[in-house]
Amino acid sequence: MRVISIANQKGGCGKTTSAINLASALALNGKKILLIDLDPQSHATLGLNVAGSDSLYNVISKLTPRKLRIENIIQSVENNFDIVPSSILVGTLEQELADEIGRELKLTEIIEPLKARYDYILIDCAPSLGFLTVNAIRASNEIIIPVETSRFSLQGVEHLMDITNLIRDRLNHPVDVKILITMFDSRLRHSFSMLTEIKEKFKGMLMDTIIHINVKLKESVVMGKTVANYDKYCRGAKDYYSLAKELIKQEKSEPRDFNQEFNVLSAQMQEMVKEESKKGLLLHTFSLAAPSAQSVYVTGTFNNWSLDEAYRMKAENGRWAVSVPLNPGVYQYQFIVDGRWQEDPDNPRQERNSFGDVNSLIEVTENAQVG
Repeated sequence: MRVISIANQKGGCGKTTSAINLASALALNGKKILLIDLDPQSHATLGLNVAGSDSLYNVISKLTPRKLRIENIIQSVENNFDIVPSSILVGTLEQELADEIGRELKLTEIIEPLKARYDYILIDCAPSLGFLTVNAIRASNEIIIPVETSRFSLQGVEHLMDITNLIRDRLNHPVDVKILITMFDSRLRHSFSMLTEIKEKFKGMLMDTIIHINVKLKESVVMGKTVANYDKYCRGAKDYYSLAKELIKQEKSEPRDFNQEFNVLSAQMQEMVKEESKKGLLLHTFSLAAPSAQSVYVTGTFNNWSLDEAYRMKAENGRWAVSVPLNPGVYQYQFIVDGRWQEDPDNPRQERNSFGDVNSLIEVTENAQVG
């Protein structure tokens, strides 16, 4: 069971968007999810069209005339996805509990009985470093810090890191901090320049998945829906689905040897090709020159655009490759290079997609594989 805070004191970095859509994507992968809206602005609550006057304030406050248990205010959003709503009154808790002993443990105590019911509890933090954010970090095992590719956003990360270090030292509660690149605009050189700087500054902390800028993400909030429910084929939905897959793959406690996994999967794939060759499956090799990349996947219509270890590519002399068994037919595909989607630069066959960029095309036939 994992408790993850989504936090950044800087607004406009995709914090609430990430909390909502990561929760939805995890639920789509069969996980039981609870999203706690700890932001007095209630953006997660409003962004999901959750109605009702009761909120986390009624659970934590001692002054409220309507005292409730957290179980009383949980509302269902989608299948496997519940939310604890917020309200503007949550902001008054900072002052109400300022002098109370053990105030930093309030949220930890409240969610403890819920841990048996959920696989993940996500906390959408307030855009500040006050009592509420400290409570969220203390209740969490992990923190995901959404970061847009701007220098102002980097300052927010550094301040939040200071708070997590303080909580580790004074409250003896270490948390695993990960950085998620959001609102990434692949059309701008500045975005790639900042991405390089972020990688160097926070080495080893970046998640592989990158959330690209996508108008559907903004439209879904206006409509009060998760992006997967609004347009499951859009870039935003695919990015958050990939992020969910990345988190789920981290659930194994032992360190993962990706080279060993690749070799096992490759051997399994070769055996599958041999077994299925009579049914018309053909082996197609995808390759990409990317000498500076750390990880490369191929994804497309053949695997429902998923980030799957079976399609993780192996590097040799700066060129990445993987062989995939496919039925004869035409397929669209892209590469995911260190979390960034891109078309195949060596393949002139392309088709424009709904994201404003292009997918590469291959045609697999019994006599030839064009691509």
